[in-house]
Amino acid sequence: MNIQEQIYKKINDYDTIIIHRHQRPDPDAIGSQIGLSSILKKNFPNKQIYVVGKKIDGLSWIGDPDKVDENKFQNALIFVLDTANKPRIDDNRWQKGSYIIKIDHHPEDDVFGDLSLVNVKASSTSEILVDFCRKFRLKFTYQAVKSFYAGIVGDTGRFLYSNTTSHTMEDVSFLMSAREDLDFTKINRCECEINLSLARLVSYVYENLVITKYGLGYIILKKDILNKFDLENCGTSSIVPLPGNLKEINSWIIFEENTDGSYRVRLRSKKVFINDIAKKHRGGGHPLASGAKAKNETEINQIISEVNDLLKEEKLYDKKI
Repeated sequence: MNIQEQIYKKINDYDTIIIHRHQRPDPDAIGSQIGLSSILKKNFPNKQIYVVGKKIDGLSWIGDPDKVDENKFQNALIFVLDTANKPRIDDNRWQKGSYIIKIDHHPEDDVFGDLSLVNVKASSTSEILVDFCRKFRLKFTYQAVKSFYAGIVGDTGRFLYSNTTSHTMEDVSFLMSAREDLDFTKINRCECEINLSLARLVSYVYENLVITKYGLGYIILKKDILNKFDLENCGTSSIVPLPGNLKEINSWIIFEENTDGSYRVRLRSKKVFINDIAKKHRGGGHPLASGAKAKNETEINQIISEVNDLLKEEKLYDKKI
């Protein structure tokens, strides 16, 4: 049996299935989670299917988690979706499960679980799950189509990123054909919508973005700045792609101060691979989209210098050509 067949067998073997995803979820994390849950409920009506994790108001239009008692985990099949490493898994009760299956599209630097389906060529975990469900001819629900489409749209940046392939569009075409009664344009609008507080933060980012001569853009968002914009639960994920809209930008970094004074680091790039730099700073991810951590401003300056040097080398190389 290949990995997909093994996963399908495990689904059949267990009466209780609990689906996890990563902390601070994006549309793909929640979309893949809610989508898989909906399809399993439809095709296996006698099983107990749950999704867990922190409720995110800004993504409630995709779906919300369930409240799950502790005793449900003991004999459960656990799915961990869209999560590259163990520390990022939302709800630590996943470790109490009977059998763990990891499904993801990030580079597998942290191998965990009893069974792992990782496809780094996929645009998203939602795309991987669409393929899985199509392979076994599972019935797609309205909710599943909506959720998987939202996940694919989110992780491809509305089909702007290089991870958008012909196969991605084939799956999108399948989803759109499966539920022609679904307003896909409305989903696109939902993913683009921001509230007034976030709109003002967008303006602040563009106004205060530092750009080096080699095309590195970066901004440091301290706690007092974030508190000023009163973001509540909507978070800052919507601003991450913004510097990439500027033609002067080749790579960009957003530093966001945590409550303990450390920083969350989001690295993005149009061309040069930045995931090795992320790994050096307790992070990782895709070659052009990664995350890391910085203890203090000294480490912030180190990350800025490393990415800038990378771009400098690329610039010199391009000149030789």
